[in-house]
Amino acid sequence: MNQNQKRTSAFDNLLSPLRVGAFELRNRVIMGSMHTRLESGPDPITRQAAFYAERARGEVALVITGGFSPNSEGLLEPGGPRMDDAVETATLRPICDAVHTEGALICAQLLHAGRYAKVENCVAPSPIRSPINKFVPRELTHEDIVRTINNFVTAAANAQAAGFDGVEVMGSEGYLLNEFTVPHTNKRTDDWGGSVENRHRLPVEVVRAVRDHCGPDFMIIYRISAADLIENGAPAEEIALLAQKVEAAGADMLNTGIGWHEARVPTIAYPVPRGAWRQAAANVKRAVSIPVVASNRINTPELAEDIIASGDADLISMARPMLADPHFVRKTRQGRTDEINTCIACNQACLDYIFSERVAGCLVNPRAGRETEFHDNVATVPKKIAVVGGGAAGLASAAEAGRLGHDVTLFEAADTLGGQLNLARAAPGKDEFDETLRYFLAQLHKHGVVVKLGTAASATDLGGFDHVVIATGVTPRFPDVPGIDHPKVATYAQILSGERRAGARVAVMGAGGIGFDVAEFLVTAPAETEQSAVFFSVWGVDGKFTRPGALSGDPLAPVPGTRAVTVLQRKPSKPGKALGVSTGWILRNALRKRGVKMLTGVSYDRIDDTGLHITLDGAPMSVEADTIVLCTGQEPVRALYQALTDQGVVATMIGGAKEASELDALRAIDEGVRLVQTF
Repeated sequence: MNQNQKRTSAFDNLLSPLRVGAFELRNRVIMGSMHTRLESGPDPITRQAAFYAERARGEVALVITGGFSPNSEGLLEPGGPRMDDAVETATLRPICDAVHTEGALICAQLLHAGRYAKVENCVAPSPIRSPINKFVPRELTHEDIVRTINNFVTAAANAQAAGFDGVEVMGSEGYLLNEFTVPHTNKRTDDWGGSVENRHRLPVEVVRAVRDHCGPDFMIIYRISAADLIENGAPAEEIALLAQKVEAAGADMLNTGIGWHEARVPTIAYPVPRGAWRQAAANVKRAVSIPVVASNRINTPELAEDIIASGDADLISMARPMLADPHFVRKTRQGRTDEINTCIACNQACLDYIFSERVAGCLVNPRAGRETEFHDNVATVPKKIAVVGGGAAGLASAAEAGRLGHDVTLFEAADTLGGQLNLARAAPGKDEFDETLRYFLAQLHKHGVVVKLGTAASATDLGGFDHVVIATGVTPRFPDVPGIDHPKVATYAQILSGERRAGARVAVMGAGGIGFDVAEFLVTAPAETEQSAVFFSVWGVDGKFTRPGALSGDPLAPVPGTRAVTVLQRKPSKPGKALGVSTGWILRNALRKRGVKMLTGVSYDRIDDTGLHITLDGAPMSVEADTIVLCTGQEPVRALYQALTDQGVVATMIGGAKEASELDALRAIDEGVRLVQTF
């Protein structure tokens, strides 16, 4: 047995086939549904086909599309994708054909957004507005409900005619079908509310009606909420009962969803430990005989294999990990797990892009959602390329240049690669950046990039290169404040790197992303994002997932912090205003829970032995502090660029050297890859 066979054997369960209804899946990995916005903009069919086919080429067994509404009331937003028109749905056939050509199956997700629909005619079981939607839903009548069931059937039939192998009926995350199942949103007293039998009636009838119409050779997946994470959510026994009813109604498989969108518990972002929700899937699996899928915060083949081998689930759903690396499964089968570009759960280019009306992408993989914009053409005439700086931008540029066949030398002044990534990975939960560094190091080695550590390249050293990529990054900015050189003052880089240790009382100057990361670093014990039991305790989650909503307490209840921290900013606006939509609320709540104080609209007067003196609302005050941490911005490091241009050397700046704005790994990696694509 060769080495690759030995390594692959460690994933026998993950890579084994599985019968699901009338179909056999080639392995146990599903590409989970996600909103992409690829259906909007120019040439949507070509772009969607390229996107899904790339994941199928990477050997995922089954692709589940983003959600299609069965009618106008269920749209996520005006103009969103829907599947109630047969002619329009038929145009999706090239997407199905592209996926089938690569050996995978494809199902369309049917999603009625219910009270989450950002449309004026949104509907729900009861007229209760969602806290994340400005529209108050209209209560569905009995006739409306019957019509909605028929709409689901029509949408499924349209999908079947267009070449889809099946549908996933979305019944989790707080969307319409989920809303009917729990007292939190269902206050009805008719046949569709009240008793658990009545509350379960709509999702069961939808599955039964789709099965009756589409026949036995059409896959039906039901996505069940395995943990609502809201007050008055479903207890374990009701979830198990619904699972059994859905199975009896004709579902071939149960996918598990975690948490409503309005829940105050993080579910998929980096603060959540890997595999935190596996027990919720295991509870569902014990209730049924059809295959059950585990999802959320599963991003490595080792964890996926363990979940299946333990019997907690039969399959693994990966959505964002398939953005990060569409060839996750193929690399696992080939024994190349060190080459997997791992999802770091940052949400910056996937969810945050969706919330800002952009096409979903990926911080660690610029190609995601933009497959038609990149090429894989190996250089016919390789260039001699120097990359100066081994941070995110430099690593991405050097790895891509090596992959495309160029002769690459990477210069790094420090004795280790990573640059600002080494600081970002110190923040709680952001140790996932370790995976990004591991991936880039593997790529440099694979493609023969020469790495020179401890080498501050000068203009003289770079004269013989065809192109020099300047990725020299940033340095912390020092504000003009009297006493800024006081021994109490430390930069964010010194604190996050461990060069300096903060005292018991800390003032953080700056409330941007770095300021929030530093504050959380200062008040959070490492185990909170490494151990599920500790995470559950902090956020009020029932780790056995048996209580109503799987809550054991108030998610916003205070917890002890490890230091007394005050975060200050000059602007009068809300602290952390520029934080990501999908993670900012988590950071704000985490700091609030730990008693971190926030002061805005301040002016910095001076620093002395007492601490930081400021003016707030026209009145002087002092913030007593043992340590004052500067998170006051960065300055680009550009001296080398000017020296090279003076010598006539072709050079291009990327990343922080080009624009010093926070620690923007998303832009840095994208610029690094895109630059090399032009060589």
